[in-house]
Amino acid sequence: MNKTELIEHIAKQADISKAAATRALEATMGAVKTTLKKGGTVSLVGFGTFAVTKRAARTGRNPRTGAAIKIKSAKVPKFRPGKALKDALN
Repeated sequence: MNKTELIEHIAKQADISKAAATRALEATMGAVKTTLKKGGTVSLVGFGTFAVTKRAARTGRNPRTGAAIKIKSAKVPKFRPGKALKDALN
């Protein structure tokens, strides 16, 4: 499912226009992004939790030359599914 299909699904399920569903989805994604940028977490009970973790700096290899390269540390988003989502899939 891509973003357009998700918007259509939201519009149909909530009985709202596609424009309103688009605004709602954009607002939700914006809120998650803003919260994660600030270092917070977003917990949606029954769905899961979005959080930020730090990935340590490490040494990697250039696949073409085999030369060692340094990879900087980075903040990466992480999603941990909730119990209800796991149960729905199994």
